[in-house]
Amino acid sequence: QSLCTLRGCCWSPQSDTNVPWCFFSSNHGYQVDGGLRTTQEGFQATLTRLSSPSLFGNDINTVLLTAEYQTQNRFRFKITDPQMRRFEVPHEHVGPFSGPAASNLKYKV
Repeated sequence: QSLCTLRGCCWSPQSDTNVPWCFFSSNHGYQVDGGLRTTQEGFQATLTRLSSPSLFGNDINTVLLTAEYQTQNRFRFKITDPQMRRFEVPHEHVGPFSGPAASNLKYKV
């Protein structure tokens, strides 16, 4: 049996130490809207916010998930607001990924 707060965080102590005791119910977060779109680097998906209490406020209702299979060992994902461009801190040693998605991946998404 679990106890859930007004903001949707649920608490359910478990005997298994590998299971988190605090979690959000399945009606929180975002859902994929329109399926995954394959790109040369990986995939994109539009995510729509589920109608649930806000944890921090100022939630963005529609976000874009961009995923790249960069190498056999590196997966990159980015979540952005497709309606409003925001400042991103430039990094002098990390350039944009260019090239096809890696194959023979050592991870599953």
